Amino acid sequence: MRRVSRIAVAGAATASLALALSACGGTSTEASSSSDAKGGDKGLAIAYDVGGKGDQSFNDAAYAGLEQAKKEFGYQTQDIEPTEGETDADKEQRLVSLAKQGYNPVIGVGYAYATAVKEAAEQYPDTTFGIVDDSTVQLKNVADLVFSEEQASYLAGVAAAKSTKSNVVGFVGGVDIPLIHKFQAGFEQGVKDTNPKAKVLTQYLTQTAEEGGFSSPDKGKSAAEGQIEKKADVVYAAAGLSGQGVIEAAAANKVWAIGVDSDQYQQEALAKYKDAILTSAMKDVAKAVYNLAKSVEDGKPETGIVRGDLKSGEVGLADSNPTFKDDTKLQEAIETAKEKIISGEIKVRTS
Repeated sequence: MRRVSRIAVAGAATASLALALSACGGTSTEASSSSDAKGGDKGLAIAYDVGGKGDQSFNDAAYAGLEQAKKEFGYQTQDIEPTEGETDADKEQRLVSLAKQGYNPVIGVGYAYATAVKEAAEQYPDTTFGIVDDSTVQLKNVADLVFSEEQASYLAGVAAAKSTKSNVVGFVGGVDIPLIHKFQAGFEQGVKDTNPKAKVLTQYLTQTAEEGGFSSPDKGKSAAEGQIEKKADVVYAAAGLSGQGVIEAAAANKVWAIGVDSDQYQQEALAKYKDAILTSAMKDVAKAVYNLAKSVEDGKPETGIVRGDLKSGEVGLADSNPTFKDDTKLQEAIETAKEKIISGEIKVRTS
């Protein structure tokens, strides 16, 4: 499968989303679309991962991309919530239904859609499918939308190492899987390269997504509280909706949290905790969704592995918090690390 670079698009949707929190892993399968019309050549549909819309993170970023495409191209859209305890067959049925209605592209948000995307794409070869965070589906009509999360996480490690006063920082992973290992590996490397004396405490919430690792703020809060009791004064979470509990714990204990995927300092649902959010390690899922929609609109659908990294500007650190942005020494350290990663001088581990 050929590799393609992302279409350069100015003004990708990265603005904050005024979204209310949804129930964890909601049971509704109704589309959130305001229109019942079929998409046809003007349709875009996304199917959410666990946590659903309102996670203020990964899924909401996908929704931002959908909204931008809808606004810019006049697309009909659908965005569909996951169901509790659903199977690969349930996911496949969801994607097939969207393709059958004429939506194009159809995007599965999250690695859990790999089997479903493969099966649906084989049934509808004239429809472009996308999958976020998975590179295993190798079909001519599938775009694997992946990111170098370890690079943004390395920068988060630099920020944590420069901000800790106790020389203890924490990492909370939602589910113990290779994708989240990338976040951990980059973060730990960034911390140690910057401050060899610093200790990194690591905890994973669950072994599988079905156990709620990405959708349980209470689990995230408990894990963060345990690390804070052990003197961690900066805690980085790569845990989807569960990360909100980490941020809540950090705010309550007056330590720093580092958000993930979206600029969580800007999220309205997290506004009362924002002063505790030092920065967020972002990956521009919004731009990935928008770019795939634009490529279909332009008649040149993206296919194969489409990777966002520091060089492309699709991963990085948010600087919305003035305390973070105005810290000159911290910004210099982050910029130096960023340049070394882009040049290849620093090789960031993925496990």
